[in-house]
Amino acid sequence: MILNQREKVVELLHSTETSTDVRQYYLESNHVQFVGGVRAYALKSFTPERPIMEAMLDLNTRIFRDFAFTPGFSDISTPLEKVFKHRKGVCQDFALACLRVIGLSARYVSGYLETLVPPGKPKMIGADASHAWIAIYIPGHAWVEFDATNNLLVNDKHIRVAVGRDFADVTPLKGIVYSGSEQEMKVSVDVRNLDDK
Repeated sequence: MILNQREKVVELLHSTETSTDVRQYYLESNHVQFVGGVRAYALKSFTPERPIMEAMLDLNTRIFRDFAFTPGFSDISTPLEKVFKHRKGVCQDFALACLRVIGLSARYVSGYLETLVPPGKPKMIGADASHAWIAIYIPGHAWVEFDATNNLLVNDKHIRVAVGRDFADVTPLKGIVYSGSEQEMKVSVDVRNLDDK
């Protein structure tokens, strides 16, 4: 069964027919809070009876257009209110909040993105970094993934490593190091297609 409108999807998600695994993704979480103004922002795309894929593509484009990716402005501990107010920083938590606040299930996806090298330029080793995007649950299609940072549907250049409610569920490194001296860790990732020579 393919449900084509947000209102019908929300009704199904909030019924007992939907598994708990899917339903957990329409709730708030530590990094995805329902802050003032987010619902109104989301509903500009999800107008009544609009097809859900059309609405999601519109929301993806609006986030891409309205938010500036500014390295260093935010990190995973930056409150969503600050990201929304200044319209810059990482946007996947904001995209999740937009969907969840209107009753849709959306999950955080963590992984890598193979970057395309401009013609005539060599690929730089370590130029690829971790990346994150979101997936929305659409009955009949399961999880459909969107990358608002790049304004596109996720494709074969995206490498999924983990999914969760937010970054806290999929953090690549967690713990405490006790040491007598200062330490700094540097990580770089190089994503290469094995078919490319």
